[in-house]
Amino acid sequence: MSLNFEKVPVVTIKDKVVKIIAEQGMLNVNDITQTATLKDLGIDSLAIVESIFVIEEEFNINVPFNANCPEESNFDVSSVSSIIKSVEKLVAEQV
Repeated sequence: MSLNFEKVPVVTIKDKVVKIIAEQGMLNVNDITQTATLKDLGIDSLAIVESIFVIEEEFNINVPFNANCPEESNFDVSSVSSIIKSVEKLVAEQV
């Protein structure tokens, strides 16, 4: 019996983060680009906080994000790509 790995979809951190942002922002995944800011996507502060909670649960990480002062947080939410990079870094630090 041989295994055919070509049919097994590979879900990356990027894919999961984009899906979480889309779900919390009530958007289509295809509408999210890595260069987009959350403001560009119309994602409000509540959806950002909800996204952070889901990211923490999904990846079993603690995100250093202060919703009261996001600009002072050690977690960059300035764009989709910055969120992806930050999550990748936190996941890598767990290993």
